[in-house]
Amino acid sequence: MRHEDVWRALDTLAAEKGYSTSGLAKAAGLDPTTFNRSKRTMPDGRPRWPSTESVAKALNATKVGIEAFSALVNGARTLPENYRNMMHRIPLIGFAQAGGEGYFGDSGYPVGGGWDEVSLPELTDPHAYALEISGDSMEPVFRDGDQIIVSPAAPVRRGDRVVLRTRAGEVMAKHLARKSARRYELRSLNPAHPDRSFDLDEVAFVHRIVWVSQ
Repeated sequence: MRHEDVWRALDTLAAEKGYSTSGLAKAAGLDPTTFNRSKRTMPDGRPRWPSTESVAKALNATKVGIEAFSALVNGARTLPENYRNMMHRIPLIGFAQAGGEGYFGDSGYPVGGGWDEVSLPELTDPHAYALEISGDSMEPVFRDGDQIIVSPAAPVRRGDRVVLRTRAGEVMAKHLARKSARRYELRSLNPAHPDRSFDLDEVAFVHRIVWVSQ
């Protein structure tokens, strides 16, 4: 096993799953620079190897087994067929941007070219999207930097965590406490922030949060 072969395998793993090397590190919960080329050599010129922990987290994030990764280390140019096309790329914007104009169409689906992308395994909703949390207003449930995956197609039930956007452009993530024939009642994720309620005609859409990357 050679130093360059292990790093090449990580590069191939990232590319096969639609990531940059920094994107793979972030998906694995690591510092974004963990797999950067600048980190592959020590200041004195000696080779720096990726840690066992960082490789294990990358494999867990991409749902790839150690045997498939070993094949990449040993010279395979692609992942085995059963590991391909497992990641579905969906649009991503910051939570604060979601209230702006031009990001959602009349149906509440993402539109326009201002979105970034994130990959998620086995997602079937073609209109799903991701929002990146900023700030501490949703702690302790969601923290700064978390990415929440939202599915317009998922049924919304009492008790679900949801993203609600008002017709005035206000966007929030909260628990759905109750929906009546006239109103939505929402419970805050952070006890320090107030609960909210809206008449149905004030609401543009309510979408269920189905997954979070922490």
